[in-house]
Amino acid sequence: MILVSSHGEKKEEKDKEQECSSGGCCELKHLQELILQYTTPGVAPPSARMIPNVKVEHKPDFRLWHWWKYGWFVASKATQMTGDAIVHTIWGPRKKSWGIQMTLMSSLMRNAGQHTDLMDIPSIRLFMGTMGGMGAAPPDALVTPVTFHVKKRRLRGILEEFDRQETGKRELSGEWVVGKRTWNRLQTEWKAAQIGERGSHTFAKKTERVMLYIHGGAYYVGSASEKRVISVPLAQYTDSRVFSLDYRLAPETHFPGPLHDAVIGYFRLIDDLHIPPENIIICGDSAGGGLSLALLMYLRDNDYPMPAGAILMSPWVDLTMSGESWESNAQYDVIPVFSPKDHMNPIANYLGDNIDRYLMHPYASPLFGDFKDLPPLLIQSGDSEVLRDEIALLAHKAELAGVNVRHELYQDGVHVFQTFPFLEVWSRSFMAMHDFVRNTLHHLQRESPQILADKAERSMEREIDTHAALVISADGTETSVGVEGAKASLLDEDGHEPADSHCLNCGRRQDSTWSSSSETDVESEDEVDIKISVVPPSEEPSPLITRSNTEDDSEVLPSSKGLKRVSSVSSILSVLTDSFPPMVSKSPRDRSRSLHLANPIARLASRSRSRSPFRRPLTPEVARQVESWSWHFWSG
Repeated sequence: MILVSSHGEKKEEKDKEQECSSGGCCELKHLQELILQYTTPGVAPPSARMIPNVKVEHKPDFRLWHWWKYGWFVASKATQMTGDAIVHTIWGPRKKSWGIQMTLMSSLMRNAGQHTDLMDIPSIRLFMGTMGGMGAAPPDALVTPVTFHVKKRRLRGILEEFDRQETGKRELSGEWVVGKRTWNRLQTEWKAAQIGERGSHTFAKKTERVMLYIHGGAYYVGSASEKRVISVPLAQYTDSRVFSLDYRLAPETHFPGPLHDAVIGYFRLIDDLHIPPENIIICGDSAGGGLSLALLMYLRDNDYPMPAGAILMSPWVDLTMSGESWESNAQYDVIPVFSPKDHMNPIANYLGDNIDRYLMHPYASPLFGDFKDLPPLLIQSGDSEVLRDEIALLAHKAELAGVNVRHELYQDGVHVFQTFPFLEVWSRSFMAMHDFVRNTLHHLQRESPQILADKAERSMEREIDTHAALVISADGTETSVGVEGAKASLLDEDGHEPADSHCLNCGRRQDSTWSSSSETDVESEDEVDIKISVVPPSEEPSPLITRSNTEDDSEVLPSSKGLKRVSSVSSILSVLTDSFPPMVSKSPRDRSRSLHLANPIARLASRSRSRSPFRRPLTPEVARQVESWSWHFWSG
């Protein structure tokens, strides 16, 4: 095995590999021991920090003489942050790639879980909403708030009783998010459809993707509007329309209430708005990532149409908190770690009085579930977050169940680092999402995406282009302009988008480390020629990783430092060799371009064909394995 450090140094570790390579017995044994802890119904792993019979304590009553605690907390936290800033300036950051902003953010959140006697859920919602302003959404996007009534869907399984109680009066809300470039393209297509076939010009109409985004927030904080820092670039980089759902939060609503809302949001897209399931991608971060997995499992278990795939950012999949990284990374991560009995413990607030019944339920803790027949998954996580270990096991277990998984680990990344645009890896993570959505997913999903029918397009147009539409301008301000104002704000004088608009294809202007090695642009699989009389402005080819369609998925990404993509779903099980065959595209529809990273920071893991997951070395402890992963994201 070759281990790659953050400095790009390589060293061989042969002893461990030889120790576990004879006959594959040792590998299989270690893997089964790990996975078995998350497959036995009702039995918590030995390292669980949250147990089913825990008794949650109430918040202590506040007294006037307790005001001194607030003063002491502010003073101590200010002292800690000042000290960390001084250390950062003189001796460097605690993590190599961190800037002063990330250092201060980590310092602010460190040990916050020890002061819960000073806060309650309303105050922490206010605080997190304020903190969300530090990650302002990228400019040039159209956001339209939407409210709809919840109606009976004849749901089966665990949600049958909840569905029966719906009267059609309850409301859910969310918002449509469309990037500027996407909105202009859709306007061009709409005008072309009005004109009809009157000429001989050819226009490539795309098979549209629609994202259902489920925000995170430990199940008791967060909203669609607060997470525009994710939903807006998600829409821009994937050239998709994103519906960001506001589901009910704890403790006002306990499990499975949020799952019910996620299912309602999904069925609204496919039933009410007539969007084909194979065109929909589920996306979620943190608790929203766990809820996204629960949604997939519920749909599969009850024989409902499945979406094309899912993007999971730091998904929270183990409510028992059994991973060792909950302790080893607590000093770096931005997640407050609460004691099991704490009144602010999100698990107790989410599960309520049924914590003993649902703590290890697959729809609450998806790591305990069966991943068979789930659609392809893109999983992103950071090696400095407390959820690191459970996400690694998630990738393993999904691969063993036959799921196509691409697991990406970002060096120095904290929990849901996609909410911090000032980080270097921020844009790269969204570029990876684009690659998954536009260049990879259509090779993996069971049913090919369709050209949206007119009724689906009209349904979304009626919801997006309304008087409630907001435009996020270049300075980050939100302006309520309606559809006519949106046209004036998002189009230039000629009716086209400005040349400097924020879009994925501008990635090389935003990040000079991305450069294309070829100017050949081949039409992608998700486009279909349609005769119309209007030809839109030409689009710059996208400098993206093209996924090989060969039997051996090992690839080399051309790079000054030999960045490689290895054939494996998960980093713990990956094996690097000194050289890999170059990426070869055998599909005439693949783009004949490759990606150069002048300053490589990523080592990706992907799985496309059937390969034995037992051919790679294992170590018995998850935390130990993570430290010896054979790939990392590089920072220089």
